Amino acid sequence: MEALKRHTVADLLAEPDERVELIDGEIVRRPMARGEHGMAQGNLVGELQTLRRPTGLGGWWIATEISVAYETHQCPSHDLDGWRRSRMPERPRGVIEPTPDWVCEIVSPGHERKDTLTLLLLLQRHRVPYYWLIWPEDRTLVVHALDGEHYRITHTLSAPDDTGQPVAVPPFESVPIDLGYILGG
Repeated sequence: MEALKRHTVADLLAEPDERVELIDGEIVRRPMARGEHGMAQGNLVGELQTLRRPTGLGGWWIATEISVAYETHQCPSHDLDGWRRSRMPERPRGVIEPTPDWVCEIVSPGHERKDTLTLLLLLQRHRVPYYWLIWPEDRTLVVHALDGEHYRITHTLSAPDDTGQPVAVPPFESVPIDLGYILGG
């Protein structure tokens, strides 16, 4: 019986298909993007735009679909992630090694375990301060904040059917977000 080979970041970089990521040593194909996913991702980037601009509130590099190499056998591509410029002065390039200050996954059907367990434990182990999960079909945002060694859910927010009052959600309290807009209200 042949032993199962655990792939590394080097194997991932050699992969010709760019819609893959490295999870627990396995090269995994990313789910097909659906309309709900794309709208939530694009609208959230829009809501956080002022944080990305040096002339605005500044202070963050926020990007989509960047691969982050946490460990030899762990290199997921997050739906959105962000780094405080005070900790990472230069913009992200290539596969990133510094741990993000914030990660957001938009949960895709069939990939719930990866987002709610595998990545949660990986990010917790690497002390990513904030982890957001957006459930577009349920129109819900769940915010995890690192509290000591473990994540604690600080917010579970459901979007109104129309655009509602913006809410301040960590780590972006300075830019309240319109969850109804983000989730296509």
